Amino acid sequence: MSVLDSDRATSPRTAPEPGGADHRTGRGRVRGRAGGAGGTLHGGKLTYAVLILVTAIALFPLFWTAVAASRNNTRLAEMPPPFWFGGNLFKNLGIAWTDANMGLALLNTTIVAGSIAIGTVLFGTIAGFAFAKLRFRFRNLLLMLTIGTMMVPPQLSVVPLFMAIAELEWTNQLQAVILPTFVSAFGVFFMRQYLLEALPTELIEAARVDGASSLRIVWHVVFPAARPAMAVLGMLTFVMAWNDFFWPIIALTQQNPTVQVALTGLGRGYIPDQSVIMAGALLGTLPLLLILTVFGKQIVGGIMQGAVKG
Repeated sequence: MSVLDSDRATSPRTAPEPGGADHRTGRGRVRGRAGGAGGTLHGGKLTYAVLILVTAIALFPLFWTAVAASRNNTRLAEMPPPFWFGGNLFKNLGIAWTDANMGLALLNTTIVAGSIAIGTVLFGTIAGFAFAKLRFRFRNLLLMLTIGTMMVPPQLSVVPLFMAIAELEWTNQLQAVILPTFVSAFGVFFMRQYLLEALPTELIEAARVDGASSLRIVWHVVFPAARPAMAVLGMLTFVMAWNDFFWPIIALTQQNPTVQVALTGLGRGYIPDQSVIMAGALLGTLPLLLILTVFGKQIVGGIMQGAVKG
């Protein structure tokens, strides 16, 4: 560094105090509107009011489910309907747990949703990496065919799929629900789009120069780079598999149900007990809320990590 540069770096005229005025221009530095450290911006009263309103609207269905589960069928039929808790919550939860075989249903749904999420994330990441960074014949054609499968209504494949699981003697078994959705075209497309930007080609080439095999590149390069997107895809897939109703109601019965199949057993009878049905729906929702509470911060952190470049 030259003497002139050194004088400029140490001159008090070029080092105004934080938040103070620049002596050369007479203009002060811009702080955050709320005066927070590091220029952190804070919302005003209108912002908080809008956020509270949106949150209340989003949580109202869950609140109403809990209120309805704590009442009885007669009170739910009255007008106006109740908007606060009654005294039958634990009684209705016990009836729903017993009548719907909810313990087995929760276990089965956890196995099904967890297996589908793991398979979708694992194979979607590997296939997405291949479509994003590798060069092979018919790559674009295969990608278009993969995306095209998302345009086919799932109802069209029900009859041949049921014939296949019947031939394999998988009826009323969990693999009949897991394997047809173990790999998702959406997962492949999602990971491919993410890895196009998040994974530099130079990093893969450097790993090949160092003698890394394709499997080692996937494990030590691709998976760490794709971790934020994998977390998001895994959570989305888990929630969708947990709430899936159409195919499980065809492939499974009340003897070996998932949560959504088990809930159909609560609505039977001449006059269905709506409070018990709501209690069963609440039991089926609580595990998802627990998972989001435990892993929500990690998932949001992964999204932010993937959004920040450099």
